[in-house]
Amino acid sequence: MDFWKMSAWQIFKAGGPLMWPILLCSIFALAITMEKILHLHKIRIDVKGFLDSVIEKLKHANVKEAVSICEKTNAPVANILKAGIIKYNASRDEIKEAMEDASLYEVPRLEKNLSALATIAHISPLLGLLGTVTGMVRAFQVIQVKATSLNPVSPGDLAGGIWEALLTTVAGLMVAIPTYVAYNFFVSRVNSIIVNMERAATELVNFITQHSGLARKKE
Repeated sequence: MDFWKMSAWQIFKAGGPLMWPILLCSIFALAITMEKILHLHKIRIDVKGFLDSVIEKLKHANVKEAVSICEKTNAPVANILKAGIIKYNASRDEIKEAMEDASLYEVPRLEKNLSALATIAHISPLLGLLGTVTGMVRAFQVIQVKATSLNPVSPGDLAGGIWEALLTTVAGLMVAIPTYVAYNFFVSRVNSIIVNMERAATELVNFITQHSGLARKKE
């Protein structure tokens, strides 16, 4: 049978029972990928512009308006800065601690399902390899049966069994490669967001500390 003329269902059936868990892996990987794309798009903001607008309010001691800007902004950095702004009149250490506590909630939300995506990228080719090994075992069993029954065994019998067994490896790699690419992309984006959050938090702490210090001197 010509591989390139086979339908997807024919290839799936020829691959054997381990094609099912590989298919499930592909479905889960696709679902996680779509969820992460939508989530990262939803929380995407201009961090510099957002931080500038918050600091502009704080320059005029409009703490409530600064908090309001954070509440209206759907992004992890907004929630972290809000935690610091609420502690506006507290010490530098208390402000930092408040934002660190907020980050303990926000960072896991950003990293949600990334470990699952990495797991799928790792186990998919292993499932494919397992399917290939079990398929080759079946192929050699068929050849053994033919040999013991004195039926002629042709090279085609062996080759036919092997190429069908290799289908699971192909399927596993087809799932693993794009999943691994997606995983690395999301890790890169999440790390970039975390770095931006840390920079924004540091700038806010420095501003509040300096601004509150100047205010106290004027008093």
